[in-house]
Amino acid sequence: MTRLFIIALAGLTPSLSAAACSGSHVDLRGDFGQVRFSTEIADTPDERSKGLMFREDLPRMGSMLFVYDAPTDPVFWMKNTPLPLDILFFSPEGELTAIQADAIPFDETGLPGGEDVQFVLEIHGGLAERLGIEEGAEIRHPQIGQGGVWPCE
Repeated sequence: MTRLFIIALAGLTPSLSAAACSGSHVDLRGDFGQVRFSTEIADTPDERSKGLMFREDLPRMGSMLFVYDAPTDPVFWMKNTPLPLDILFFSPEGELTAIQADAIPFDETGLPGGEDVQFVLEIHGGLAERLGIEEGAEIRHPQIGQGGVWPCE
């Protein structure tokens, strides 16, 4: 009886592909499946400059999405950032093109994302590997717009 009840509930739960886009979440999909992160947006020069500096905590499935007005060649660093992070770099269409994994807290070494990057997602260090997120994955968020490889519905 319990098993049937769980199966019935699972059938009522919408998948991420059917769930609405939200400014407070980003969705990723790829060979690993799909995952949703709560997110904060950094879309001004001041917000992008500060990022997650001085933050001592981030929800387990939390993130920060950096949005640039146009494609760029970003270089990140971990100055004043006490949390180890994975830094994921996305093309203007929302395809993951590079990952800087396990960025070291407080390190001032430049971490390049490559050319033609318009979106950058920071998540907990090591989480990309644990979830199986790899280059080629796709991101969905209202800031990416209808030109993305996985547009909001």
